[in-house]
Amino acid sequence: MAAELVHYAVADGIATLTLDSPGNRNALSRQLVGELVAGLEQAAGAAASGAVRGIVLTHTGNVFCAGADLKEAGAHGVEAGAHDLVTILRTILTVPVPVLARIDGVARAGGLGILGACDIVAANTAATFAFSEVRIGLGPAIISLTTMPRMNSRAVSRYYLTGDSFDAAAAEACGLITVAADDVDAALEPILAGIRQGSPQGLAVSKKMAAATMLAALDAGAEQMMELSSRLFTTPEAREGMAAFLERRKPSWHLPD
Repeated sequence: MAAELVHYAVADGIATLTLDSPGNRNALSRQLVGELVAGLEQAAGAAASGAVRGIVLTHTGNVFCAGADLKEAGAHGVEAGAHDLVTILRTILTVPVPVLARIDGVARAGGLGILGACDIVAANTAATFAFSEVRIGLGPAIISLTTMPRMNSRAVSRYYLTGDSFDAAAAEACGLITVAADDVDAALEPILAGIRQGSPQGLAVSKKMAAATMLAALDAGAEQMMELSSRLFTTPEAREGMAAFLERRKPSWHLPD
């Protein structure tokens, strides 16, 4: 029996979902996706009785989420992976309580799409972020639906087009995260305290209002972006880019240093 990759726990009205697949940098494998969605749905069910007032997504190891599981992409089909990512984002946006992310390390590609869907994101000042798709022949297709509404347009252009890593201060300044702090748990304490004071009905209505615009954009654009993502994964450039990444070498299109 496969080891559990997402751990679920509830304390003081907050459900915590911990991604625990450090061996592949918490990449979005089919198993991790299934357990993450199940955990979100379990928390949503507990919210109906008032037992859960908020959800925190966090991680073991030094990577929150590296995005798509490139090793699985060929075996299970890129269409399935695209659908899985949309399912995660839509579930985060529709659960009736706030979803917070606690980042104490690295977030890349699809992991940034998850952060965009979350209502509140707190990250350690040492955390780093990158839209790395452009460097492996892809583009931030599906995750554009949850990151573009959060970020200012200059930051979108810079980080989408370069794939450069940026720190938590820059992520906060451009709107991708809510707060950067040396002690991420201390930064979350007053936020969680405020959420605990919300009534179940008040939280559900307020969450629905806060997420409405992004949810509408996701529903309107998901099919187009899933098709684009799936098509890009099958191109020669993407196959070369993913192979180069897995083999730890420069892709064929890399210009001489």
